[in-house]
Formats: sequence, structure tokens, C-alpha cells
Amino acid sequence: MAEIDLGALSLSELKKLEKDVAKAIVNFQEQQRQNALAAAEAAAREHGFSLTELTGVNVKKAKAASPAKYAHPENPSLTWSGRGRQPAWFKEAIEGGKAAEELLVA
Repeated sequence: MAEIDLGALSLSELKKLEKDVAKAIVNFQEQQRQNALAAAEAAAREHGFSLTELTGVNVKKAKAASPAKYAHPENPSLTWSGRGRQPAWFKEAIEGGKAAEELLVA
């Protein structure tokens, strides 16, 4: 893996890197989840069952969470889909003079 000299980056470059890393983590975790699900389905089929029969849950029709639409300006791991109640960090940012467009996930 390439080493990055964080001290040589500007604040905007560091924030972009932070967002990119947060996205990469989410994507990696989702891929791992998909791999685990596929392995579980294959193991169930090997024994003559479907995953739904074993768990009582229809995995493929489970409602997916809404994707993040807004992210906290300093901590991109805090997100909000734009549905439901506004989180405190979102309200505080708006009251502090930020526009909702500034908080959109890039």
C-alpha cells in the first residue's frame, strides 16, 4: 500500500481523503456482507434448504436502508438519509449558518 504524507496535504485534500476513506469502508463492509450472504445461501442449498427456510427471514426482500444524503462536516461517519427527524448535528449546522447543500454527501 502506498504511504501518504498527510502533512503535505491541504485541509481540503485531507477532508476529501477522509470522505473517500469513509466511502471505501462502507463499500468494503457491504461487499463483505454480500460475500457472507452468498456463502450462507450456498451452505443452505448444500443441505437442501433455502436461507429463508432456515432463518424465517426473506433475505432478498428485506428493505434496504436509505442511502446517506447528508454527512456531518467534520465527522463523515455521521450521516442522515434526509428522511425522518433531523439529527442534532444537522440542526446545529443549519442554525450555525451552513446551507443543507453544503452537507450533501459528495
